[in-house]
Amino acid sequence: MGHATAAVTAIDKMLDQLSGCLNAEAARRVIDLKIDEETQARVAALGEKANEGLISAEELDEYKSYVEMADIIAILKLKARRFLATMNGV
Repeated sequence: MGHATAAVTAIDKMLDQLSGCLNAEAARRVIDLKIDEETQARVAALGEKANEGLISAEELDEYKSYVEMADIIAILKLKARRFLATMNGV
């Protein structure tokens, strides 16, 4: 198993524990999480620079951090959806 795969598995396990703390209201709030406009604009600008090959090493690290956080939030949202589906007998 590669380092990236091991990290994803570890994150998934940690988020399983966190999602076990959810109730219906908390799960809905997790699902409704949205990125603020300022951060969204920054991520878009960094993405454009990355695609054009004009991104600095520091900016690339920042961009990767945003992408990694987005992945974590997406996994948590999925777990919240599964929680609600289980509550609803789906």
